[in-house]
Amino acid sequence: MIRQWFKSGSPWIWMTGGAVSISLISVIGLLALIAWRGLGFFWASPVHEFNIQGSVEQHTVIGEIYDHEVVPTSRVRQAGVDLGDFQGEEVTRYLIKTGNREYVDLDFRWILETDIQSQSTPNKLAVFERSKNGNFYGYIEQVIENGQPVQGNLEEKLEELVERAVDLNERALDLQNGDIGHINYELERLRLKERGYELDNELTHERAAELEAQRKALREEYKELEKTLFQLRDDAKRDQVVVKDMRGELVTLPLYQVLDFWLPNDMGFFAKVGHYFGQLGKFLSDDPREANTEGGVFPAIFGTVFMVMLMAVIVTPFGVVAAIYLHEYAAKNAVTKMIRIAVINLAGVPSIVYGVFGLGFFVYMLGGSIDQLFYPESSPSPVFGTPGVIWSALTLAILTLPVVIVSTEEGLSRIPSQVRQGSLALGATKAETLWRIVVPMASPAIMTGLILAVARAAGEVAPLMLVGVVKMAPTLPLDGNFPYVHLDRKFMHLGFHIYDVGFQSPNVEAARPLVYATAFLLVTVIIALNITAIGIRNHLREKFRALDN
Repeated sequence: MIRQWFKSGSPWIWMTGGAVSISLISVIGLLALIAWRGLGFFWASPVHEFNIQGSVEQHTVIGEIYDHEVVPTSRVRQAGVDLGDFQGEEVTRYLIKTGNREYVDLDFRWILETDIQSQSTPNKLAVFERSKNGNFYGYIEQVIENGQPVQGNLEEKLEELVERAVDLNERALDLQNGDIGHINYELERLRLKERGYELDNELTHERAAELEAQRKALREEYKELEKTLFQLRDDAKRDQVVVKDMRGELVTLPLYQVLDFWLPNDMGFFAKVGHYFGQLGKFLSDDPREANTEGGVFPAIFGTVFMVMLMAVIVTPFGVVAAIYLHEYAAKNAVTKMIRIAVINLAGVPSIVYGVFGLGFFVYMLGGSIDQLFYPESSPSPVFGTPGVIWSALTLAILTLPVVIVSTEEGLSRIPSQVRQGSLALGATKAETLWRIVVPMASPAIMTGLILAVARAAGEVAPLMLVGVVKMAPTLPLDGNFPYVHLDRKFMHLGFHIYDVGFQSPNVEAARPLVYATAFLLVTVIIALNITAIGIRNHLREKFRALDN
């Protein structure tokens, strides 16, 4: 019976099913772990007040419990810590985020449970999210509006004033990046235009006077906008809040530095849910700050999606044309066989090698030649002769080209020869047959290759470090200045953002939750791109179901 069971192949079917199930469970478990560690960061955790005394002098600590661990007592004593009469073999210590960076040595600290004399989560304990120096913890003592103390409900008035300050800061930032940034961009274009006339010996007095008149008009407009900008900033600096910190001292916080505040110990479940989605929304829509350890990741999301879409637009036509040539036109000889072997081997080349190639060929050779031919007035500052989003997209297009070629060839080989012969018999040319019959029927396979290319390109980091990605990009590759899409600019990427936050952050503990959150976001972006492509592929399969028949 057992021998017959093995001969039937059932054990191998069960083993294969079990291996697939284990792999699926592992992937789901990994994603769940990343989501739990990353998305849980945005929940409003309770803020504790500890009275500390024992191995350290008596003092008060206010903060959030970030982590805890159990360590052997012997190791703690060997480190020179006096545990007093504690006789246990192990002792628990807690990692506390205390914030208030400008007034304490470390905004994260470890506290032994033996040193905790009392612990509580008092009401009216506020958390202030600031644009600089991280969070601030303390009790709201006074709210100052336009130099005068506010009476009545301080929390409601403070919420109103914080919203006012945030709105003024956003208007000032929009003005600075919008109209003022446009004027600076136009002034730079005028400078380069004048420099071009000088190089061509075409700078006449009339042209110089015309350029100077345009510059004068732009400067006058700039002065008016600058006055408005300074007025917005001064209005944002009008109000303050006085907070009693864990040292027992009163600290005045200017509200133009406060982005938000909340009282976590006073919040109910639904209030925390609303706060959670608000914080998650800011993470997705805001710019990073504090060396990428705080704020949002919107520039990285935009850069990742923009670069991947640009790569897809480049790699798809080249891959499809190459596959059509190899399958439909190339002779079946040794040269064609060598080309196919080379294409397959290209898929195994380390990605960093593509990055070095992109830096040498695209950036220095091709980009440098473009600068010499079309942008001599910008010299010695490069335009295209420096890493940028276009070179990143081209480098990843070459990296993923073998995947698209192989997948497209597989799709072309599945189309019956009778379809081609029938089209030719009806009077169509070979080109018409390919364009109207063969390529549409092979489009699901082309989309499969594109899905695999997008999945690989979105997660690549090593080559991008050489050809365009940066830690912080001040402007997006897309804005309101002509030509609107700036392919020469550097950009941010979610994969590099994870590397930078995880391995180059000056504040490791503050960056740890953001590593998980950004990793989960990167996986989500890749899944969203793939689901879109899969939907298109399924639609094409339904449209050309004759391929399966």
